[in-house]
Amino acid sequence: MVLTVRGTLLHEDLRDARGAILWKLDGLGEYDIRRPLTVTGTNLLGLVKHLSIWEARYLGEVFGRPFPEALPRWDDVQASDTEMWATEHETREEITDRYRRVWQHSDATITALPVDAPGHVPWWPRPQVKLFNILVHVLTETSRHAGHADILREQLDGSAGTVAAHVDREHDASFWQARRAEIERAAKAPDPTIA
Repeated sequence: MVLTVRGTLLHEDLRDARGAILWKLDGLGEYDIRRPLTVTGTNLLGLVKHLSIWEARYLGEVFGRPFPEALPRWDDVQASDTEMWATEHETREEITDRYRRVWQHSDATITALPVDAPGHVPWWPRPQVKLFNILVHVLTETSRHAGHADILREQLDGSAGTVAAHVDREHDASFWQARRAEIERAAKAPDPTIA
């Protein structure tokens, strides 16, 4: 059985989430897409790099269809150290182009195999899986990281949303400062010890 209606919808949602991830880089300089924006060093280009590696694994090697380009082994501790950030030797184009090639490879797997095609995930406690389960997993992870990217991008320049067309252009910086102040007041109100 090829993709069911649910599988097709999941695939469409995955495509949308992928696009949202890359959109978060648009219009930003090299420093802003690479710099650590959280205590743990999370950054926009690192999210793209991470997603490209893991999507290639999940929708490639798990189904005996390895991505044709070299990837670090999943159990290589040294390689996983740089999985969430771009080194100074990796370019934006290199990482984003690889992500797009991963999409093509993953999409070929999704369309070629039946939704109940068996796969094997050696790093999972229950390694026997079906394509449907992996599609859900990859969509969940991509959406989760798209949410991270939303917050990071908003911190950088106030842009929010899933695509450029949905960026809030109605409200200016003073509107958002007033909104934030209102929310801050509401947060402090239940605790009289906070000034």
